[in-house]
Amino acid sequence: MAPEAAARPTRAELRLAAREQSRAQRRGAAKAATRTALLRVALPSVAALGVAAAAAITVTGQADQQRAQAAGRVPTQAAADDAPDNAAAGAAAAQAVAAGDRAQASRGDARLPLAGAQPTDAPAAQPTPEPAPEQVKPKVVMPVAQHGLGELFGEAGTHWANRHTGIDFPVDGGSQVMAVADGTIRTQWNPFYGYMSILKMSDGTEAWFCHLRAYKIRKGPVKQGDVIAFVGSSGNSTGPHLHFEIRPAGSGPVDPLPWFLANGLDPR
Repeated sequence: MAPEAAARPTRAELRLAAREQSRAQRRGAAKAATRTALLRVALPSVAALGVAAAAAITVTGQADQQRAQAAGRVPTQAAADDAPDNAAAGAAAAQAVAAGDRAQASRGDARLPLAGAQPTDAPAAQPTPEPAPEQVKPKVVMPVAQHGLGELFGEAGTHWANRHTGIDFPVDGGSQVMAVADGTIRTQWNPFYGYMSILKMSDGTEAWFCHLRAYKIRKGPVKQGDVIAFVGSSGNSTGPHLHFEIRPAGSGPVDPLPWFLANGLDPR
Protein backbone atom coordinates (compact mmCIF):
# COMPACT_ATOMS: atom_id res chain seq x y z
CA MET A 1 0.00 0.00 0.00
CA ALA A 2 1.26 3.48 -0.84
CA PRO A 3 2.11 5.86 2.03
CA GLU A 4 -0.53 8.37 0.92
CA ALA A 5 -3.18 5.72 1.10
CA ALA A 6 -2.14 4.72 4.59
CA ALA A 7 -2.39 8.36 5.87
CA ARG A 8 -5.96 8.85 4.72
CA PRO A 9 -8.69 8.29 7.35
CA THR A 10 -11.04 5.52 6.72
CA ARG A 11 -14.76 6.01 6.36
CA ALA A 12 -15.36 4.68 9.84
CA GLU A 13 -12.93 7.19 11.28
CA LEU A 14 -14.59 10.03 9.37
CA ARG A 15 -18.02 9.04 10.66
CA LEU A 16 -16.66 8.83 14.22
CA ALA A 17 -15.03 12.25 13.92
CA ALA A 18 -18.28 13.73 12.54
CA ARG A 19 -20.24 12.33 15.43
CA GLU A 20 -17.72 13.73 17.98
CA GLN A 21 -17.85 17.15 16.32
CA SER A 22 -21.64 17.12 16.40
CA ARG A 23 -21.63 16.20 20.07
CA ALA A 24 -19.20 19.02 20.87
CA GLN A 25 -21.34 21.52 19.00
CA ARG A 26 -24.42 20.36 20.89
CA ARG A 27 -22.62 20.65 24.24
CA GLY A 28 -21.45 24.18 23.35
CA ALA A 29 -24.94 25.21 22.33
CA ALA A 30 -26.36 23.84 25.61
CA LYS A 31 -23.82 25.75 27.67
CA ALA A 32 -24.57 28.95 25.76
CA ALA A 33 -28.28 28.47 26.35
CA THR A 34 -27.68 27.92 30.06
CA ARG A 35 -25.61 31.11 30.34
CA THR A 36 -28.31 33.06 28.51
CA ALA A 37 -31.00 31.77 30.88
CA LEU A 38 -28.93 32.65 33.93
CA LEU A 39 -28.36 36.16 32.62
CA ARG A 40 -32.09 36.60 31.97
CA VAL A 41 -32.85 35.61 35.57
CA ALA A 42 -29.96 37.54 37.16
CA LEU A 43 -30.38 40.85 35.32
CA PRO A 44 -33.91 41.62 36.68
CA SER A 45 -32.73 40.67 40.16
CA VAL A 46 -29.83 43.08 39.90
CA ALA A 47 -32.14 45.81 38.66
CA ALA A 48 -34.50 45.19 41.61
CA LEU A 49 -31.69 45.52 44.11
CA GLY A 50 -31.29 49.16 43.08
CA VAL A 51 -28.85 51.47 44.76
CA ALA A 52 -28.31 49.17 47.75
CA ALA A 53 -27.14 46.21 45.58
CA ALA A 54 -24.87 48.47 43.57
CA ALA A 55 -23.31 49.78 46.74
CA ALA A 56 -22.81 46.22 47.99
CA ILE A 57 -21.13 45.25 44.71
CA THR A 58 -18.87 48.31 44.98
CA VAL A 59 -17.88 47.40 48.53
CA THR A 60 -17.20 43.80 47.44
CA GLY A 61 -15.04 45.03 44.59
CA GLN A 62 -13.08 47.27 46.92
CA ALA A 63 -12.59 44.36 49.34
CA ASP A 64 -11.35 42.15 46.47
CA GLN A 65 -8.95 44.90 45.42
CA GLN A 66 -7.61 45.21 48.97
CA ARG A 67 -7.12 41.45 49.20
CA ALA A 68 -5.32 41.51 45.86
CA GLN A 69 -3.01 44.29 47.03
CA ALA A 70 -2.32 42.38 50.26
CA ALA A 71 -1.39 39.30 48.20
CA GLY A 72 1.09 41.36 46.15
CA ARG A 73 -0.97 41.54 42.97
CA VAL A 74 -0.59 44.55 40.69
CA PRO A 75 -3.74 46.77 40.70
CA THR A 76 -5.52 47.39 37.45
CA GLN A 77 -5.23 50.66 35.62
CA ALA A 78 -8.73 51.70 36.71
CA ALA A 79 -7.88 51.08 40.37
CA ALA A 80 -4.66 53.04 39.94
CA ASP A 81 -6.56 55.92 38.32
CA ASP A 82 -9.11 55.94 41.18
CA ALA A 83 -6.44 55.83 43.91
CA PRO A 84 -5.75 59.62 43.98
CA ASP A 85 -9.44 60.39 44.14
CA ASN A 86 -9.97 57.87 46.94
CA ALA A 87 -7.00 59.24 48.85
CA ALA A 88 -8.29 62.80 48.48
CA ALA A 89 -11.74 61.75 49.67
CA GLY A 90 -10.24 59.93 52.65
CA ALA A 91 -8.12 62.95 53.54
CA ALA A 92 -11.13 65.24 53.30
CA ALA A 93 -13.15 62.91 55.53
CA ALA A 94 -10.31 62.78 58.07
CA GLN A 95 -10.08 66.58 58.06
CA ALA A 96 -13.85 66.86 58.63
CA VAL A 97 -13.71 64.42 61.54
CA ALA A 98 -10.75 66.28 63.05
CA ALA A 99 -12.56 69.61 62.66
CA GLY A 100 -15.64 68.14 64.34
CA ASP A 101 -13.51 66.82 67.21
CA ARG A 102 -11.87 70.22 67.64
CA ALA A 103 -15.24 71.97 67.63
CA GLN A 104 -16.65 69.50 70.15
CA ALA A 105 -13.59 69.85 72.34
CA SER A 106 -13.88 73.64 72.14
CA ARG A 107 -17.52 73.52 73.22
CA GLY A 108 -16.64 71.11 76.03
CA ASP A 109 -13.81 73.37 77.20
CA ALA A 110 -16.16 76.34 77.31
CA ARG A 111 -18.41 74.48 79.72
CA LEU A 112 -15.62 73.43 82.09
CA PRO A 113 -15.30 75.68 85.17
CA LEU A 114 -11.91 77.17 86.00
CA ALA A 115 -9.69 75.21 88.35
CA GLY A 116 -10.22 76.28 91.92
CA ALA A 117 -13.45 78.03 91.04
CA GLN A 118 -15.85 75.15 91.44
CA PRO A 119 -19.28 76.52 92.31
CA THR A 120 -20.53 75.48 95.70
CA ASP A 121 -24.12 74.80 96.53
CA ALA A 122 -25.74 77.95 97.83
CA PRO A 123 -27.30 77.48 101.25
CA ALA A 124 -31.02 77.05 101.12
CA ALA A 125 -32.85 80.19 102.05
CA GLN A 126 -34.17 79.84 105.53
CA PRO A 127 -37.79 80.88 105.90
CA THR A 128 -38.15 84.01 107.93
CA PRO A 129 -40.10 83.13 111.04
CA GLU A 130 -43.27 85.06 111.36
CA PRO A 131 -43.29 87.29 114.39
CA ALA A 132 -45.55 86.21 117.16
CA PRO A 133 -48.70 88.25 117.22
CA GLU A 134 -48.30 91.00 119.74
CA GLN A 135 -50.83 91.07 122.50
CA VAL A 136 -52.77 94.24 122.10
CA LYS A 137 -52.78 96.10 125.35
CA PRO A 138 -56.40 96.87 126.21
CA LYS A 139 -57.51 100.42 126.66
CA VAL A 140 -58.82 100.86 130.18
CA VAL A 141 -61.44 103.04 131.83
CA MET A 142 -62.61 103.28 135.45
CA PRO A 143 -65.25 100.71 136.57
CA VAL A 144 -67.27 103.41 138.39
CA ALA A 145 -67.59 107.15 137.90
CA GLN A 146 -66.59 108.07 141.47
CA HIS A 147 -62.94 107.99 142.51
CA GLY A 148 -61.75 106.96 145.95
CA LEU A 149 -60.87 103.62 147.50
CA GLY A 150 -61.87 101.79 150.66
CA GLU A 151 -60.10 98.52 151.46
CA LEU A 152 -56.86 97.91 149.54
CA PHE A 153 -55.29 94.79 148.19
CA GLY A 154 -53.67 92.44 150.75
CA GLU A 155 -55.25 93.95 153.85
CA ALA A 156 -56.36 91.69 156.68
CA GLY A 157 -59.78 91.85 158.37
CA THR A 158 -62.49 89.91 160.06
CA HIS A 159 -64.54 89.75 156.85
CA TRP A 160 -61.99 87.69 154.88
CA ALA A 161 -60.61 84.26 155.62
CA ASN A 162 -57.34 85.37 154.00
CA ARG A 163 -55.96 88.67 152.79
CA HIS A 164 -58.10 91.02 150.74
CA THR A 165 -57.86 89.94 147.08
CA GLY A 166 -58.89 93.20 145.43
CA ILE A 167 -59.75 96.87 145.99
CA ASP A 168 -63.11 98.29 147.10
CA PHE A 169 -64.90 101.29 145.60
CA PRO A 170 -67.27 102.67 148.31
CA VAL A 171 -70.10 103.94 146.08
CA ASP A 172 -73.88 104.08 146.48
CA GLY A 173 -75.97 101.04 145.73
CA GLY A 174 -77.43 101.08 142.24
CA SER A 175 -74.43 102.96 140.78
CA GLN A 176 -73.52 101.90 137.26
CA VAL A 177 -70.65 99.47 136.77
CA MET A 178 -68.73 99.87 133.49
CA ALA A 179 -66.60 97.44 131.53
CA VAL A 180 -63.00 98.60 132.06
CA ALA A 181 -61.92 97.33 128.56
CA ASP A 182 -63.21 95.55 125.47
CA GLY A 183 -63.86 91.90 126.06
CA THR A 184 -66.41 89.20 126.76
CA ILE A 185 -68.74 89.05 129.78
CA ARG A 186 -69.99 86.09 131.74
CA THR A 187 -71.87 86.10 135.05
CA GLN A 188 -72.21 83.79 138.05
CA TRP A 189 -73.17 83.56 141.73
CA ASN A 190 -70.69 82.99 144.58
CA PRO A 191 -71.57 82.85 148.29
CA PHE A 192 -68.61 85.08 149.16
CA TYR A 193 -68.57 87.38 146.08
CA GLY A 194 -72.35 87.45 145.66
CA TYR A 195 -73.54 88.30 142.15
CA MET A 196 -70.48 88.81 140.03
CA SER A 197 -69.56 89.66 136.43
CA ILE A 198 -66.30 88.45 134.89
CA LEU A 199 -64.82 90.37 131.95
CA LYS A 200 -62.20 88.54 129.86
CA MET A 201 -59.98 90.90 127.82
CA SER A 202 -58.09 90.29 124.58
CA ASP A 203 -54.82 89.46 126.38
CA GLY A 204 -56.50 86.89 128.63
CA THR A 205 -56.66 89.14 131.68
CA GLU A 206 -59.87 88.87 133.70
CA ALA A 207 -61.56 91.65 135.72
CA TRP A 208 -63.96 90.57 138.48
CA PHE A 209 -66.86 92.84 139.54
CA CYS A 210 -68.40 91.53 142.80
CA HIS A 211 -71.24 92.15 145.34
CA LEU A 212 -73.52 93.32 142.53
CA ARG A 213 -77.22 94.10 142.85
CA ALA A 214 -78.22 93.26 139.29
CA TYR A 215 -76.83 92.58 135.82
CA LYS A 216 -77.41 94.58 132.68
CA ILE A 217 -75.37 92.32 130.36
CA ARG A 218 -75.23 88.69 131.36
CA LYS A 219 -72.98 87.36 128.60
CA GLY A 220 -71.41 88.30 125.31
CA PRO A 221 -69.00 90.87 123.88
CA VAL A 222 -68.81 94.37 125.34
CA LYS A 223 -66.88 97.58 124.67
CA GLN A 224 -64.98 99.62 127.22
CA GLY A 225 -67.33 101.94 129.08
CA ASP A 226 -70.45 99.80 128.47
CA VAL A 227 -72.69 99.54 131.53
CA ILE A 228 -72.70 95.88 132.51
CA ALA A 229 -74.22 95.82 136.05
CA PHE A 230 -75.17 97.83 139.15
CA VAL A 231 -73.49 98.15 142.55
CA GLY A 232 -75.01 96.16 145.41
CA SER A 233 -74.13 94.32 148.66
CA SER A 234 -74.73 90.64 147.79
CA GLY A 235 -72.62 87.82 149.20
CA ASN A 236 -70.24 88.42 152.15
CA SER A 237 -70.61 92.21 152.34
CA THR A 238 -71.25 94.83 155.10
CA GLY A 239 -72.73 97.45 152.77
CA PRO A 240 -72.98 98.65 149.16
CA HIS A 241 -69.61 98.81 147.41
CA LEU A 242 -67.85 97.40 144.34
CA HIS A 243 -65.21 94.78 144.99
CA PHE A 244 -62.85 94.79 141.98
CA GLU A 245 -60.13 92.23 141.16
CA ILE A 246 -57.55 91.81 138.37
CA ARG A 247 -56.41 88.30 137.43
CA PRO A 248 -53.81 88.00 134.62
CA ALA A 249 -54.16 85.04 132.26
CA GLY A 250 -53.32 81.85 134.11
CA SER A 251 -52.70 83.67 137.39
CA GLY A 252 -54.42 84.42 140.65
CA PRO A 253 -55.45 87.90 141.79
CA VAL A 254 -52.89 90.73 141.72
CA ASP A 255 -53.05 94.27 143.09
CA PRO A 256 -55.40 96.25 140.78
CA LEU A 257 -53.91 99.64 141.77
CA PRO A 258 -50.58 99.20 139.87
CA TRP A 259 -52.56 97.80 136.93
CA PHE A 260 -54.68 100.98 136.79
CA LEU A 261 -51.62 103.19 137.19
CA ALA A 262 -49.80 101.32 134.38
CA ASN A 263 -52.76 102.12 132.13
CA GLY A 264 -52.70 105.82 132.98
CA LEU A 265 -55.53 105.81 135.54
CA ASP A 266 -55.45 106.65 139.27
CA PRO A 267 -58.60 105.44 141.06
CA ARG A 268 -57.57 106.95 144.45
